[in-house]
Amino acid sequence: MNGTRRPKTIMAKTKYKEYVDKMLAHNRELFDSFRKVHDRYILDPDNLQEELNEIGKKVMSVVNEYEDKLCSQSEKGGYGQYAGKLAEKFRTELRKDFSHINHVGIRVFKIEKINLQK
Repeated sequence: MNGTRRPKTIMAKTKYKEYVDKMLAHNRELFDSFRKVHDRYILDPDNLQEELNEIGKKVMSVVNEYEDKLCSQSEKGGYGQYAGKLAEKFRTELRKDFSHINHVGIRVFKIEKINLQK
């Protein structure tokens, strides 16, 4: 070659990845707080479920808002049949950072053991 370089290929981000990135950037404090609880939850789910649910409620509200925005763009463009798949890709991308986000809202009931021996 004579010293010329091929231009680097720049890959465009998919729309759902853009929305995840935008959501995380616009709500940095909330997601930073959630990450701290989420990461501790992975190690001790029984004792941190309520705390995860508390902050997770706010997080899921934001997630649902951005998912709705993303899917409504597709529906407006005449691609309504793909909105479900797009929503799933959005959630899958989010789970790359927050693997246990689906645990938000789980209710844990503590039941005392019954002694059957008398």
